[in-house]
Amino acid sequence: MNLNNSSFKIFVDFDGTISKTDVGEAMFLQFGDAEKSKVWIDKWLDQKLNSVELWKLLCSTIKEFDEKKFDEFLCGIQIDPGFKKFVNFCQAEAFELRILSDGLDYYIQNILRREGLGHLEVYSNRLTFGEEKNLIPLFPFTDEECTRCANCKRNHVLNFSSEEDYSFYIGDGNTDICPSQFCDFIFAKNSLLKYCEVNRITYFSYSTFDDITKKIIKLTEKKRLKKRHQAELKRKEVFIQG
Repeated sequence: MNLNNSSFKIFVDFDGTISKTDVGEAMFLQFGDAEKSKVWIDKWLDQKLNSVELWKLLCSTIKEFDEKKFDEFLCGIQIDPGFKKFVNFCQAEAFELRILSDGLDYYIQNILRREGLGHLEVYSNRLTFGEEKNLIPLFPFTDEECTRCANCKRNHVLNFSSEEDYSFYIGDGNTDICPSQFCDFIFAKNSLLKYCEVNRITYFSYSTFDDITKKIIKLTEKKRLKKRHQAELKRKEVFIQG
């Protein structure tokens, strides 16, 4: 095999991709004001709210956070059964894997630790607590140019990969649309898949991480990988503007 495995940079969404459930949404539907939360989430889907605005509104509906009850709730959240094997596969092949999420670190880290995956590199929004156990979201990875997401996944993709690398994006939702366009290989399902189809963006469909592992193995068996031209152009555009 002529490919340099260490040049594989893999970026993975969390909610609905690693986890079977959109944990952020389920959290506020159960512990916050479900009626208001549904309205705000729909407005976010219609792009009438951005992620920073949405998280602040959702967090405002929980006046006194019960960590014990929430941890019990998280125990019922399952992850893709093939994800652990995928992590082991990436480690064995020296692929760099990072989790990029527009969700909250509190539940992401909780679930990863439970699954023995607390060592994984995660970039997400943060959740802190006020004196009265109210929720305060923080956004360390915003970008002034991005009016949609709280955590600019595109920037992470660009910061952790170069033109010498092969970049992979794995996702399922609206916040995966932007970063995936800057990657050479896209694994998509649900909303991300629909977007790729409508916009004629090359992608691989998947149901579980086992599907992804099998496909990447086939890709590594090739003598030469061809990067996605659209992604190369978008990366160059950003670097020229910068």
